[in-house]
Amino acid sequence: MANREALKEFQSRLAQRLQAARDESVSVSSWLAVESGGRRYLLPLAQSGEIFPWGGVQSVPYTQAWFLGMANLRGTLNGVVDLAGLLGDARPRSEQALLESSVLALNGALEVNAALLVDRLAGLRGAQAFVASEPPEPGAPGYFGGVYVDDQGIRWQELDLLALSRHPTFLSISA
Repeated sequence: MANREALKEFQSRLAQRLQAARDESVSVSSWLAVESGGRRYLLPLAQSGEIFPWGGVQSVPYTQAWFLGMANLRGTLNGVVDLAGLLGDARPRSEQALLESSVLALNGALEVNAALLVDRLAGLRGAQAFVASEPPEPGAPGYFGGVYVDDQGIRWQELDLLALSRHPTFLSISA
C-alpha cells in the first residue's frame, strides 16, 4: 500500500514539473557551439551526431590535407574531416593539439558517414544566447548560415551541415 502511495505522489510531482516546464518559457538549445582554427561555429543539433575523443584515425593516401582519414565510430566507418582545414586554415596540428580535439559525427539522417574534427566544444546555444544576427557575407559558401553575435561581441558562424555534406569541395577528397 505504501508503494502505491509513493508512486502516486511521484506521478503527481512529475506532472506538476512537466506543467511548470510548459508554462515557463523554457529556452531550447538549437546549436552545438564549437571552436576550430581560432574561429567559432554553430552546428545545428538536429544535424549533429555523437561526439568522440580523437584517436584511431587511419590516414588515407592521396587525399586532401583536410581529410584526416577513416575512423571506426561505434562500428561505422566514417571519413574524418578537419573542419578548420576544410574552411581554409591549413595550419598543421601537433599531436598534443589533436589529443585535445574532438570528433563530431554527422547525424545519420544526413546519409553521409563523415565526422568533423573540432578543436574545442563550447557547449549548447540557443537564439537567446545572442544579441544580434546578420545574414551570411556575400560570396560566402552555401553552407554558411547567419552570423550570430553574443553579449561579449563574439561572432559565431552558423554552418548548415546538410549543405556542407553535399558541397562539391566536401565530397572531393582526392588530392
